[in-house]
Amino acid sequence: MARDQDTRHRLVTTFQRRVANPLTRRLPGQMLIETTGRVSGRPRRTPVGGRRIGDTFWLVSEFGLASQYVRNIKASPDVRVRIRGRWYHGVAHLLPQDDARARLRTLPFFNSAAVRALGDELLTIRVDLA
Repeated sequence: MARDQDTRHRLVTTFQRRVANPLTRRLPGQMLIETTGRVSGRPRRTPVGGRRIGDTFWLVSEFGLASQYVRNIKASPDVRVRIRGRWYHGVAHLLPQDDARARLRTLPFFNSAAVRALGDELLTIRVDLA
């Protein structure tokens, strides 16, 4: 079973990295999270689905701690989030104790459905916007 999950994770992340992310990063309405690469120190932009509620941006990572942007957040929680074409600075917090499936029900449907369908290690992330 673990081997099947590893294979699925590799296939999905390869597709996202090489096909989906480069295309969706260019869409003007696409939300992005910009982290600092933990090895390179360079900005890394990842398309995400989430929702801003007040001064907080919520999202759920489909592969939890295995996601590259989550690993970058662990190394440096200072991030930027693009919402409706505008960039916001913030500090990201990983919330493994949060019920990620319940959180998904509060987020935009399309992204939530994809995360539920593809994800196996869901992790809630809260970004406190400055």
